[in-house]
Parts: sequence; C-alpha cells; structure tokens
Amino acid sequence: MNLVWQRLTLSYLPPKQYLSTSYLHRLLVGLLFSWREASVLLQWGDVIAATLLSLVYALAPFVSSTLVGVLLIACVGFWLLMTLADQPTSLANSLVTPIHLLVLLYWGVAVVATALSPVKKAAITDLATLTLYLLLFALCARVLRSPRIRSVIITIYLHAALIVSVYGLRQWRYGAAQLATWVDPESPLSKTTRVYSYLGNPNLLAGYLVPAVVFSLVAIFVWQGWIRKSLALTMLIVNTLCLVLTYSRGGWIGLLVAMLATSALLVYWWSVQMPPFWRTWSLVILFGSLFFLLLVAVVFVEPVRLRVFSIFADRQDSSNNFRRNVWDAVFEMIGDRPIIGIGPGHNSFNKIYPLYQRPRYSALSAYSIFLEVAVETGFVGLACFLWLIIVTFNTALLQLRRLRQSNNLEGFWLIGAFATLLGMLAHGTVDTIWFRPEVNTLWWLMVALIASYWTPLTQDQTLAGNSPQGTAD
Repeated sequence: MNLVWQRLTLSYLPPKQYLSTSYLHRLLVGLLFSWREASVLLQWGDVIAATLLSLVYALAPFVSSTLVGVLLIACVGFWLLMTLADQPTSLANSLVTPIHLLVLLYWGVAVVATALSPVKKAAITDLATLTLYLLLFALCARVLRSPRIRSVIITIYLHAALIVSVYGLRQWRYGAAQLATWVDPESPLSKTTRVYSYLGNPNLLAGYLVPAVVFSLVAIFVWQGWIRKSLALTMLIVNTLCLVLTYSRGGWIGLLVAMLATSALLVYWWSVQMPPFWRTWSLVILFGSLFFLLLVAVVFVEPVRLRVFSIFADRQDSSNNFRRNVWDAVFEMIGDRPIIGIGPGHNSFNKIYPLYQRPRYSALSAYSIFLEVAVETGFVGLACFLWLIIVTFNTALLQLRRLRQSNNLEGFWLIGAFATLLGMLAHGTVDTIWFRPEVNTLWWLMVALIASYWTPLTQDQTLAGNSPQGTAD
C-alpha cells in the first residue's frame, strides 16, 4: 500500500530520467547557454526575476488586472529567456519537481479542452491567461529556492497586505459605499459595512488576506528580533481583524481551516521538544480554545451570529439561493460535457452558461473551484487538478519532516504555504474569487513555495522514513 501511495504522489520521482527522454527539453533547454556565460543580464538573472515577482505581489491589489497581466507577461518572458540559457543538467537535477510535471499535465488537459471546446475563440484567450499563471509558478519555483529571495517576496506581500488591511479598517471606521448587494437585503445586516479596501469586493479581499494572516503568524517565529516580531504580530492582528470585517462567510471558513491547519502543523513541528503530556494534549487544547473563541463570538456578537447562521439557511438566504441556482445550471453543463468540459476560463463559461441559466440568475463563474474546473476541463481535468493537490501536499509533508529534523526555521514558511492552500481551497469550495489575479497569483506562489523546497529522496531515505526511528522524529 505504501508503494502505491509513493507512486501516486511521485514521491521518489527522478526527473532527470524523464527529462532525458524529452525531445523538447533537449532541443530548447541550453539553446542560449553559450550566450549566458558572456551576458551581464543573466548573471543577475535571479535578482531580476525576483524584482519582477516583487512587482507582481506588491502592486496586484492596487492596480488593474491589465497591468497585472503585463507584469505576468514580463515574468514569463524572462523565465523563457533563463530557461533557454540554462545548463540542461541543472534544470533536470534541481529545477523540475513532481509538482512541475502535474502542472504540465494539467496544462495539457486544458489544451485538449480548448481544442475540443464549442467556443474555441474564447477558450484560446483563456488558455493564454492560464498559461501565464502556470509559467508564473515555474518562475516562482525557480527563484524561491533561494531562502533570501523567498523571504523578500513573502515580506513584500505581507507589507502590501498590511496597507490593504489598514485601508479596510479605515473603511470600517468611517464607512464605505457598498458597491453591490453583498448581503441578503432582508437580513438585519443589510446596512452593515462590509469592507473591501482596494479590491472592490469583500469576498475577494477575504481571499487575498487568508495567506496574509497565516504568514504573519508564522513570521513571528521566523523573523528575529523584537522589532520584527512585533511587526509580525501587528500584521497578524490587523489582517485578521480586516478579514473578519469583510463578513465573508467563505473567507471565515477559509480562515478557520487555515488556522486549524497552522496550529496542527506547529504542534507537529514542536512535538519532539514537548513533554509527553503536551505532545498528547496540546492539539486538543488548542483546537478546543479556538472553537471556544468561535462559540463566544457566535453567542455574543450579533453580526457574527447572523452571518454564521445564514450558512445553514439554505435557500432562505438570498446568497445561498443564488449559488444553488447557479450550481443547478452548472451540474447540467457538466452532465452535457463530462469528460473534457467546455474549455478553460470565464470567457468560455460566459458563452455557454446563458444556455443553462435559471431566469434572473446570471453568473460569471460556477461559484466553486472544483465545479469550475469540472465544467472547464471535465472530470479528466478535475482528476488532474486533485492529483496536483495531493502531490503538492505530500511534497510539503515530506519536506517539512526533513526540515524539522534539522530544526531549520525555513520550515515555518513551508507550514504557512501548506495551511494557506488548505484555507484557499476551503474558501474556494463556495466561491470563485480564486480565479481573480489578486488571489490566483498567491495560489501559485504557495504551490511554487512548496516546490522550491523539494529535494529528491533516495530509497535509503524511504526506508528510514518508514522505520520506527524515521517516524519518531
């Protein structure tokens, strides 16, 4: 059974053997290697790439999607230049991981879905957008292998998120125009201010801040010195408060899942240093405390209680009813093209959905990541996407165990990425803000961060990991 799991998760995949059989790899990688040795530009390649990525994550919440797209094109162009000028052996040995192969497979499924799409023109446009995001992942995974660059990009994102959260709190303090009907108009909360900061939508803001809350928490343990730790604590409080004030139920679910995951992983990290009592009961006590705080908030804070109870109101809540009607139409769309879908992207969705929509329930997406993937690329694409998630999480766990053995503080960033992905998936189960540039770029940053820690494991490490000594670390 263990062997089956290892094969499923590609835990001990040797990329060199796979890439050595790739004609495309042998033809393109290293094509400009001779020029690289004399190029001043590529001598600073990682620094330039890190600068481009920093611009993406510093500006994403403040600028238009068009400008973010231009920055993504610049990132992709520079990644292509670096890849063509790479030494082939270095790419095979260190820069390609099992996660890369699953991302490539998912892109291949999207290409097939585009070729078979009933709305090919729209699908081709969206395939180009998807390709930009996937190559952003490739560039991130490459440069984040440097702990210094990794720390810089995370820090830049956290400072951008802090500015976003501060402006969100200002909206709460002084009021802000509600740009859409984000709450049931018959609810007592219909006049409540839901902050949206620079992002224009409270659900989108909540999705953007889930990673900020998690990473500001783990930054407390990574950043050295009381000034930096105090800054991280300030970020944690401000980001959490702003996220709560979005009154986004999906965001709250994502936050809860992310914090529970972070707590569990932190206990795992420190468990080897804990006395037997705390090793057994710390997680129970921690989870119990979190649920107690949630219960107190539900009982004594009316806005929280009303929003939480509305989750279980089914069609009696207008937001729930809207989603249910959209999902009914989406299920029919999937039923008509279950294998390979209609093609990737919201343009394809907008062309096909009106043929199935219920009267008065227009939508730009399926309001669920998993349903959106299924409707765009069919069950083949959904299976590939789930496989990618499984491989990513398994890679994170393997590398976290390795870093824990050496007590490497870089492991806390890995904990943050793991917990963030779980939180984003939980939020995305009932919403599709995941497909917006501000959030999608963060998703692929998290996946790339996990991939950047990957190191090939040998059979000796396999046996050690399965032995009693290996599992008791």
